[in-house]
Amino acid sequence: MLAMNKTKLFGTACLAVAFATLVSACGDNTTRSTGWEFARNMYDPVGNNNPDQPNKNFKNGQTAQTPPAGTTPIGFERFDYPNTLEGYEAASIDVHNPLEFTAQNLKEGQHLFQAFCSPCHGTDGRGDGPITKDRELTDSHGTRKLENFPPPPSYAKSDGISSSRGGLMSDLTDGKIYHTITYGVNLMGSHASQLSPEERWKVVMYVHELQKK
Repeated sequence: MLAMNKTKLFGTACLAVAFATLVSACGDNTTRSTGWEFARNMYDPVGNNNPDQPNKNFKNGQTAQTPPAGTTPIGFERFDYPNTLEGYEAASIDVHNPLEFTAQNLKEGQHLFQAFCSPCHGTDGRGDGPITKDRELTDSHGTRKLENFPPPPSYAKSDGISSSRGGLMSDLTDGKIYHTITYGVNLMGSHASQLSPEERWKVVMYVHELQKK
């Protein structure tokens, strides 16, 4: 009997708390208050964390400010060679792979090349990737041919292919390869968003191995 009364008492207390919470959270139609709010700091900006917030600390009243000239955002690496032929040639002279040549770096460079580059350049870098060949797609609409992409020039020394910007593909330097990965060239788009600077250097390391063939 006593246990039953305790259970009823506990249940009644829970209902009372729930009712009080519900009532306190409702507005009274005279103010814009929403009553009590749970975890308010999860959906209201704290301090000036929101770049769109007004900010009295700056003359223009904005939180988001244009960075000073010459600064580098956190997590980014500067590459002071423009996407021009002059920048490409300058990178060839000044830019060198900062990574140590190790079996691990070379292996990772190979993996990255196969994942991001081989669809066009081919497994061995000879410009015979799968999207350069005749392909067909069969689905509920039938079978149709897919568009072919022009094959890029081979890296292999034995093929003796010239680069579109002059010189042999097998003679491309660290800086030229890195510049091309960063900005892209011709039909090849920039891979700066897909590959971090360190990953790009590992790909450069592996491309040099392909140039030896």
